[in-house]
Amino acid sequence: MAAEMVDPRSDSTTGSGEGAEGVTDGEPFDPAFALHRGGKMAVQATVPVRDRDDLSLAYTPGVAKVCSAIAEKPELVHDYTWKSQVVAVVTDGSAVLGLGDIGPEASLPVMEGKAILFKQFGGVDAVPIALDCRDVDEIVETVARFAPSFGGVNLEDISAPRCFEIERKLQERVDIPIFHDDQHGTAVVTLAALRNAAKLTDRALGQLRAVISGAGAAGVAIARILTEAGIGDVAVCDRKGVVSQDREDLTDVKREVAGFTNKAQLTGSLEAALDGADVFIGVSGGTVPEDAVSKMAPGAFIFAMANPNPEIHPDVAHRYAAVVATGRSDFPNQINNVLAFPGIFAGALQVRASRITEGMKLAAAEALAAVVADELSADKVIPSPFDDRVAPAVTAAVAAAARAEGVARR
Repeated sequence: MAAEMVDPRSDSTTGSGEGAEGVTDGEPFDPAFALHRGGKMAVQATVPVRDRDDLSLAYTPGVAKVCSAIAEKPELVHDYTWKSQVVAVVTDGSAVLGLGDIGPEASLPVMEGKAILFKQFGGVDAVPIALDCRDVDEIVETVARFAPSFGGVNLEDISAPRCFEIERKLQERVDIPIFHDDQHGTAVVTLAALRNAAKLTDRALGQLRAVISGAGAAGVAIARILTEAGIGDVAVCDRKGVVSQDREDLTDVKREVAGFTNKAQLTGSLEAALDGADVFIGVSGGTVPEDAVSKMAPGAFIFAMANPNPEIHPDVAHRYAAVVATGRSDFPNQINNVLAFPGIFAGALQVRASRITEGMKLAAAEALAAVVADELSADKVIPSPFDDRVAPAVTAAVAAAARAEGVARR
């Protein structure tokens, strides 16, 4: 469907006729295109420029005093520019939502969306940046060169395994937080929901054995944070089955994962690993047979987060699980990254953190879980993204953890 068919509010002429009922060129009006017409963002000044005096302060000659002060004392950049209030949302368009490798231009609507979520849910300004390059070192070099303009960088929709190396190399180059949300945002929200599911059923994380379907960015990050949080055991599965140390086909990242997961030394298929498992976490797509689900431990937790089709449909999951979560907004317990990344960045920016540590992520998960800790039910182990308590709780927890971990600069 062409974008020209969509905005009955626009009086621009594009060669397409629009009917009274929002139909263009014989096609029905599409509200998604209408909303995106002209983009979803704009830049707005925070100071007035009404007259010559305003102009002389906002620009020359007044601005020269501020520039000179920053040149003499670089840390003043945080006080006299937007640096400590703004994040770059960076992608190469290689792994966009469920659309895959669609390129930088096609990724921009998603990056704009991410930016407005930063503002709406965390009060953080964000700028979408789509890069026309795929080489790891080129991306790192590009982002490192524009990093002085920002207080943090949110890496978004970059395919694995490159995303791991890009994040690591960038954090080594710059002294502002580098955060790949597909990894860590998903992991934080998953841990928060799992903590509350365990609390609801009077269990501890250390009593649970989890199976993760998917060894990409999200799966690896979830395995790491669950291990840090003290999960009893966790096995990660890719298309060939359990990621185990006896496999000779593992990438460097998967070999590392095999080293800190799978205490039970499971081998074989995902279905076999689910036998007796307490937790299923899906970040891969595909479908898990009901027969395999039926062999999970009594009172299991099923977090099937693939969109739009969960690996285990909730109707099936509810037959065997005490708590069911998905990535969808039309079912209870949505594992939604927007619960995490706005508050995490708001907290990091508040204290001018140089990085986001594992301790800060764990603190974010604990704070997020605590928001609904007194309201728990099988259909409420995680807050709604529209719960006004979420961002302040996560922001405060992350800021405190940054100070405790020695990465805060204020």
